[in-house]
Amino acid sequence: MPKCGLSTNCQYLVKNFYFILPNRSVNTKENFTLKFLLILSFVISSYLAIAQSLTKDSIQTQNGKSEKGYDLTIMPFFNYNRNLKFMFGVIPMVMYRANKADTISPKSLSGVAATYTTNKSYFIAIFNRIYFAEDRWRAILYGVTGNQNSQFYMDDADIPGFYDYGTEMTVIGVGIQRRLVPGVFGGVTYSYSNYYTEYEDEVQPPSTTITNGIEFNIQYDIRDDVYYPTIGKKAKIRWISNPEWFANDFKSNRIKSEYNQYFPMRSGIDVIAARFAGSFGLGTIAFEQQVTIGGKDIRGYSEGKYRGDGLMAVQGEYRYNFNKRMGLVGFFGLATLYGSDTEDFNWGIYPGIGVGYRYKAFKNVKFNIGLDAAVGKDDWGFYFRIGEAF
Repeated sequence: MPKCGLSTNCQYLVKNFYFILPNRSVNTKENFTLKFLLILSFVISSYLAIAQSLTKDSIQTQNGKSEKGYDLTIMPFFNYNRNLKFMFGVIPMVMYRANKADTISPKSLSGVAATYTTNKSYFIAIFNRIYFAEDRWRAILYGVTGNQNSQFYMDDADIPGFYDYGTEMTVIGVGIQRRLVPGVFGGVTYSYSNYYTEYEDEVQPPSTTITNGIEFNIQYDIRDDVYYPTIGKKAKIRWISNPEWFANDFKSNRIKSEYNQYFPMRSGIDVIAARFAGSFGLGTIAFEQQVTIGGKDIRGYSEGKYRGDGLMAVQGEYRYNFNKRMGLVGFFGLATLYGSDTEDFNWGIYPGIGVGYRYKAFKNVKFNIGLDAAVGKDDWGFYFRIGEAF
């Protein structure tokens, strides 16, 4: 049987929220809870201290107007899905220039996310996207730690169906990109993950999985804005390797690709966004490294049922802005997957359709948060968004 791992929503947290922690024992829940509370208070106080220091600074823009050195917002987090149930928390974020004199680079973004769910899961994370040296360099620093109570689908059990599991996990990553030629960036990312999982009714023995990954990527980016593009293209290919010589139990490789294109509508007020995404597992793929239909590529799937070694998805989204700070979106997409342990799931067609609400989180930069509702094949879900889906 495969080892269990992250659900669709926890995968979203790992990809979009980031937190750095040293290695820890994963077997003592009391120590983990104490660390969680101590880290939460430390991170929040640190970000408040950063925000207070930033209030003293301002920069001069190209048009001669004075601009604050930061833009701080604190957003509440509310969500619901069929897996984690009701979720609530807080997300303080700050947008700033890494170099106050650099008005060419996009503004950088840093934030904290702390979330608790009514099925007694909890997560804490930080996320950092840093642009500097007149956008010749881009960096990310991410991680998440938490305790997730979730479910996975088994069809080779005595009674096929969903089974509960609990996973304590820490995921860390740091990456850097360099502009090679105008519009083209190349980079490398290191990631570390540590999972300890226990299973309902002992359908599998408890397991600990530790992975170290190295990613090489190349990106073509000619969007007019990194946070809310209205025109342009973005293409990215990532090769992610977990070699045995890098303290991994077994070798695995994955290739992930994406292509986004943006079309202005209503004189640039609205946007049509289109996306292709593909994830392809090569060799032996652990359960934690598999992909699940759901998340930003095909919204409408929250149970974590459709999982495999690889998937392909296409989708389109209309972004309608009826106000300077508010908007609505409508989206539709199709996905397929392969390498599932349930043969009937392979190469099926999985549609997703839905609508969402957007609100501009910062005063001076078009960066939206929002909530999406979507339905899929025998499934549905709500999604709290930090930034656009793609």
